[in-house]
Amino acid sequence: MLCAAFSAGFIDAIVGGGGLMQIPALFAAYPSSPPPALLGTNKIGSICGTSGAVLRYLRVMRLPWRVLLPAAGVAFLASLAGAGLVSAVSPALFRPLVPVMLTAVLIYVLWNKDLGARHAPIILSRRRGYLALTAIIGIGLYDGFFGPGTGSFLMLLFIRVYGFDFLHASAGARTINGATNAGALLLFGLHGQVHWGLGLSLGACNAAGSVLGAHTAIRHGSKFVRVVFIAIVLALIAKNAVDAYF
Repeated sequence: MLCAAFSAGFIDAIVGGGGLMQIPALFAAYPSSPPPALLGTNKIGSICGTSGAVLRYLRVMRLPWRVLLPAAGVAFLASLAGAGLVSAVSPALFRPLVPVMLTAVLIYVLWNKDLGARHAPIILSRRRGYLALTAIIGIGLYDGFFGPGTGSFLMLLFIRVYGFDFLHASAGARTINGATNAGALLLFGLHGQVHWGLGLSLGACNAAGSVLGAHTAIRHGSKFVRVVFIAIVLALIAKNAVDAYF
């Protein structure tokens, strides 16, 4: 279980998608635990991992906090609202849409071969700012409510709307992902749906993997992150397609 958390942190720090490893491992190791408690516990590990990754990225790059902090605040509130929807609407209803959305992301990235190759942050116009805000709210709601592929959607947002390269987009996405995880964790915690001891153990391993993953991304650069991004999106498409249709 702890090895899965370390591996999840490593992958998540580079492009997201660590839930592919950590969540199935949790459900396999604790089959008698209620799913909401396992999902809440997973959020502790994820928050520790994203925090470790962001701190490692900050050692070598400057992040635009004037943009990221307001976006993180909005994402936190949206995720909190999304987590609240789980009791009213079954997330399983939306599972068939996930592989379709991820396939669209993959096609877009493959079609635009130079996308994310150069870091050229864009000063947001009012129109682009509203677009970014709407996307952040939508992704935050989605992560609190369901979650698979959140990191991929955030990275595409930072590349396409904010003008980041893949490496800076990874750092920015981890920041927002930490906020969405915190929003969902708050709601799970208020309902007593968290195993804190297990979560903190996962968090330590996830953070260690995340620091190593961020170091690897920094060392190899945006081209490497792009290749890993494509591989993880393919894995997410396959996993979610199997879950949804078979």
